[in-house]
Amino acid sequence: MSLIGHVDSLWRYPVKSMRGEESDELFIGYAGVYGDRLFAFRSSTAPAGFPYFTGRDERQMIRYRARYRNPEKAARPINLAEAEKNGAAPLSGSAEELMIDVETPDGTVFPIDDPRLRDALRADHEMDLSLIRSERALTDAKPLSLFSIQTAQQVGIESSVPVDKRQFRANVFLDLPGVPAFGEDEFVGRSLRLGSKVVVSVVGRDGRCMMITLDPDTAEKAPAVLKAIAQAHEGKAGLYAAVVTEGILRKGDAVELLDSPAG
Repeated sequence: MSLIGHVDSLWRYPVKSMRGEESDELFIGYAGVYGDRLFAFRSSTAPAGFPYFTGRDERQMIRYRARYRNPEKAARPINLAEAEKNGAAPLSGSAEELMIDVETPDGTVFPIDDPRLRDALRADHEMDLSLIRSERALTDAKPLSLFSIQTAQQVGIESSVPVDKRQFRANVFLDLPGVPAFGEDEFVGRSLRLGSKVVVSVVGRDGRCMMITLDPDTAEKAPAVLKAIAQAHEGKAGLYAAVVTEGILRKGDAVELLDSPAG
């Protein structure tokens, strides 16, 4: 076991493809980050294998800011102590506890289930949108995503364009001063302890799409970002992990590499 760094920042994304919110602490459960990607919009024109309306369809979507109406109740399961005693915790609470309001880029605020929000999202698209509320994170792959700030900085160097770490939409950004950029790729097949309790198993590298080319504040595209990762890193940047031990994770917590590679 070796200390390799610290948690730089923690993020969750209440609505799939909308702007994330930074938190000082998150509950990391087996099914993912509590409150992460619980809502999404389904498009009538999307393929069956990926039915969601996302920033791939309308890049301005990442400028929509989703906020929990009751942030304290949405921070962690209200029965956390009992859940931990029994060895598991539910991902989501009641509809009231996890109600979301969404602020559009022009400053208008709608409840997540307001039809006018759907109208605003699809303004330039011929399709029907329907709201999905899930009991677990609607992630594209594994429950938890990790990304080092060293790798984010290197992508900026390789692409010759300014890069904001938020473009990579990770749940946990790691500061790994002793690990070179993209060096975390070697963690696949190994385990990390995050903070005093959370343990995750790194199961794979994160294959990237055009979402990482979008400026999180303006939605302007920088194709060179994805091109650089495709050319130098097989189109992959960051890690996916499965949660082995649940718990609260806080900004600044230690990151430890636990075991040796398999085989």
